[in-house]
Amino acid sequence: MSGRLELFQARIGYTFADQDLLERALTHASYGDGRQRAQSNERLEFLGDRVLGLIAAERLHEAFESMNEGGLAQRLNALVRKEACARVARLIGLGEALRLSKAEERLGGRDKTSILGDACEAIIGALYLDGGLDQAKVFFDTFWAEEFEAQKGRKKDAKSHLQEWAAKQGFGVPIYEDVSRKGPDHRPIFVVRVSVPGYTPVEAEGGSKQDAQRAAAAGLLEQEHIHGYSE
Repeated sequence: MSGRLELFQARIGYTFADQDLLERALTHASYGDGRQRAQSNERLEFLGDRVLGLIAAERLHEAFESMNEGGLAQRLNALVRKEACARVARLIGLGEALRLSKAEERLGGRDKTSILGDACEAIIGALYLDGGLDQAKVFFDTFWAEEFEAQKGRKKDAKSHLQEWAAKQGFGVPIYEDVSRKGPDHRPIFVVRVSVPGYTPVEAEGGSKQDAQRAAAAGLLEQEHIHGYSE
């Protein structure tokens, strides 16, 4: 076992029975200049994304017994979004353990939110395969604790906040426009623009149109210091 893998496993408190599986979860598609693409973490990321969604949904269902589907969905999106995964990745020192191409490393790949978020999902997928759903749940409960606690005191959704403010000002409903879509089919990135009369439009991106709309709404609220809003 390499020192890099040993240190990472000590950080997460779990030793993989299949060390090759862990190595694959830590291998970015750029590694080997694309020649080892079949051994990258993309398939594990795909699996881990679904496992993370299941665990987060189950935990929210348990914790918020009286909350409706809409409220649960908003909190689920916050827990599984790329930024949350990247924060967890930084918490466990995932960037240091990654295998990247030299070019990607020079570009700061070890701290890129997109790379860290994807790799964190790949680790969850690997944990699921190596230790089962229970082990993936242990990882979530341990390292998503702060993210989960933040949802208990969560403020009103930015999109709802902007809509209520615009209505009170007589501006009508904020207008959301789809600007573009990029990325692979299993990991699309949507770019959306929101406009309110008299204010500078704001563009933002997200893993779904809803996430992008919320991010754009939050950006406009923050940009214009509307009601002192801060996400």
